[in-house]
Amino acid sequence: MATEKNKRVIIIAGPTAAGKTAAAIKVAQHFNTAIISADSRQCFKELNIGVARPSDEELQEVDHYFIASHSIQDEVTAATFEQYALQKTEELFKQHDVVVIVGGTGLYLKAFCEGLDTIPSIDPGIRDTIIENYEQQGIEWLQGQLKEKDVAFYEEGEMQNPQRMMRALEVMESTGHSILSFRKQAKAIRNFSIIKTGITLPKEELHHNINTRVDKMIEAGLIDEVRSLISFRNLNALQTVGYSEIFNYLDDLYTLEEAVERIKINTRQYAKRQMTWFKKDTEMRWGSSRDIVEIARNL
Repeated sequence: MATEKNKRVIIIAGPTAAGKTAAAIKVAQHFNTAIISADSRQCFKELNIGVARPSDEELQEVDHYFIASHSIQDEVTAATFEQYALQKTEELFKQHDVVVIVGGTGLYLKAFCEGLDTIPSIDPGIRDTIIENYEQQGIEWLQGQLKEKDVAFYEEGEMQNPQRMMRALEVMESTGHSILSFRKQAKAIRNFSIIKTGITLPKEELHHNINTRVDKMIEAGLIDEVRSLISFRNLNALQTVGYSEIFNYLDDLYTLEEAVERIKINTRQYAKRQMTWFKKDTEMRWGSSRDIVEIARNL
């Protein structure tokens, strides 16, 4: 890739329901450019309501990429996003000086900005066994296995995230080393400027936004969307907030009221984890949605 001295990527990060999409559209329109989504679920074409995909109107206002670009049957990882976003950025730089990347998946943004750790290949048999055990015994089994086999990850890792936990366990069982030992010491050097911004809201306002969004998802037909995906429920793409709880409702494990309340609680907890991740990045410029738009416009 040729050096792009005057090219810039503006990242707009933050928790779910903070207003990232609206801010990103305003910034992209200001620079007459496009948006790349850094969301690990909105990239799946089968998922719409439950992942709060941008509306058709929003998608028509500005060109978006990595939205409904893959199938839930595809294996989409941070490495997938890194390769996709770097290639798309290079293409867009042929016509634009600025590209906007927006999303709340911290690992995807980190992969784009810094590159990824190099982890040895994993025995598919080990992976399949771990997935099978998780499906039969649940998250408590994963937590117990990591406490026993990878104390470092158990103490530092995302112990409420089944995908991260299964990944950590498969790496330990395949290599004999904690996944944390493979973390990169040196960041990849990109040949364009990266400006990191993040939207922050008072907790009460964010929680109100989350609760309102969940209610609107139910009204928009989330239950029917989840029902249509029952045959795919064991795929990684569907082990996520908004889908897991409705599957439990359809299994008569929750009442609808309980499922909706559980989605709200789990989404608030997810937003808290997102902020914990992003707050560790000292390069992030924080502000309200309006602040972020002004920061970007004044670059």
